Amino acid sequence: MDTNIASNAAVGRRTVLRPPRQRFVGADEGGANGAARALWGSLLGLPVPAAALIDELQALVTARDLPAGSLLLSRQRPAHELLVLAQGDAALGFVQEGAPFQPERSLQGPDWLDPASAWLGGTPAQDAIALSDVRVLALPVAEVQALLLRRPELAAPLLHVLAQQVRQLTTVAHDLMHKDAEARFSDWLIQRCVAVPDAPEQAVVTLHERKRDIAAQLGITPETLSRLLRQLSRKGLIEVRGYTVSVQDLSALRAIASA
Repeated sequence: MDTNIASNAAVGRRTVLRPPRQRFVGADEGGANGAARALWGSLLGLPVPAAALIDELQALVTARDLPAGSLLLSRQRPAHELLVLAQGDAALGFVQEGAPFQPERSLQGPDWLDPASAWLGGTPAQDAIALSDVRVLALPVAEVQALLLRRPELAAPLLHVLAQQVRQLTTVAHDLMHKDAEARFSDWLIQRCVAVPDAPEQAVVTLHERKRDIAAQLGITPETLSRLLRQLSRKGLIEVRGYTVSVQDLSALRAIASA
């Protein structure tokens, strides 16, 4: 596999862009539509919030369309907004002057970008970089806090979001300590699988990151990642073609991931 798994050299030309405020597209004049309900249902968990609450959330949103390589979160700036990665791919890690970006965790929209730091009123623990063109939704935390006073039913979904992140980070720490590299990589693939219609044991994973960035997330070297790809291919579990990994046996891959 090519060491440049995706055309993300844009990370080397990071930009911080603050485009003018845009009305968040997702609600019509009659209230929250199906797409908006699906988005917020995915972000806040089931049951899907009521249409009136979705409308109030959307009224707070600033939508930002940013190119690949944009700095979405910085450890150098206090966090005053809750950020949603609505579309596209991003990575959390560390930006250091004169050194390559060091990713530790990747995200695919829709997902939250560090929902904790703004609540704590401090700076993010990690930087975030757009790996592709992205749409980010920003909600000022002060306005969300005011909305919580008017709409206390929003508290439970937001607690659900924070609990999910705590569980995810705990799982990542556990896997790094107790799983071998093959199990970690198998789990990484499973989390990114897109189902193939009428083929329950097959799936497709599109690789959006460079080989070294994926390896960094897994706590391994790029050479070890190449070995794992060959190893899983020889077992007949995956096929690698360019930037696409075709999973041939999901059950077997899950068994390795849970070992």
